[in-house]
Amino acid sequence: KDHIYLNLQHLGADVINKRLPGIAESAEIFAGVDVAKEPIPVLPTVHYNMGGIPTNYHGEVVNKVGNDPDKVVSGLFAIGEAACVSVHGANRLGSNSLLDLIVFGRAVANRCAEVVKPGAKHKELAEGALDKSLDNLDKTRYAQGEIKTAELRLEMQKIMQNNAAVFRTGEVLQEGCEKITATAAKIDNVNVADSSMIWNTDLVETLELQNLMIQAKVTMFSAENRKESRGAHAREDFPDRNDDQWMKHTLAYLDEKGEISFEYRPVHLYTLTDECEVIPPKPRVY
Repeated sequence: KDHIYLNLQHLGADVINKRLPGIAESAEIFAGVDVAKEPIPVLPTVHYNMGGIPTNYHGEVVNKVGNDPDKVVSGLFAIGEAACVSVHGANRLGSNSLLDLIVFGRAVANRCAEVVKPGAKHKELAEGALDKSLDNLDKTRYAQGEIKTAELRLEMQKIMQNNAAVFRTGEVLQEGCEKITATAAKIDNVNVADSSMIWNTDLVETLELQNLMIQAKVTMFSAENRKESRGAHAREDFPDRNDDQWMKHTLAYLDEKGEISFEYRPVHLYTLTDECEVIPPKPRVY
């Protein structure tokens, strides 16, 4: 089986409906289960992306340029789950996502107040700067392939569930790299039935799937590439953390041909104040 059971029957219907109405509703909608009468099937899934767009503590996006791993991309900011300030390391603990939103949301606002001059004009965009985006929109909107978006998305989801699961091995990940590459290549063969520009969920879901395919492919290849276990990345063939080789951030690049390459950024093991010390990595024990 691919799941375990969570039994809440001992709480009784009154307590469940009063204190856990959301869980009861979700279980009924997605699993067809009355939690007061039967257990809930539970299986692991993606909850949070601990990586993301590299940023500094101001929320400014940084890029590795030459020997500088923290070159600021002027005017570009990222916060929340999209960003990687790296305050979580390789394993975000429960509720700590609020740190990304509240603390660094405020930090970005403060930084914008410092660097954005009132009345300043944007730089002129190069001619044709939007051509690729508009071409992709039209190409996707009128796509007349053989595969429905929902079918291709499900194929991708099953590969990620089976080959990039909680516990991984090199063999399973290598198979996953091959499968997700083949599936991602099918994105050009999707069929978008609705070509309208008003409330076109078919078009929106297809555009979203393009991004999901990129994220899935990068995730799978990055997991196969990292030959160790660290935080939420648990490899059964490499059960230990290897700080000598892998105490570094992975930067994954996907080119226009769909080929993936990697570079790395150092992990900053220092604080910005004398009031607190660096917390070194520790073994994950229970």
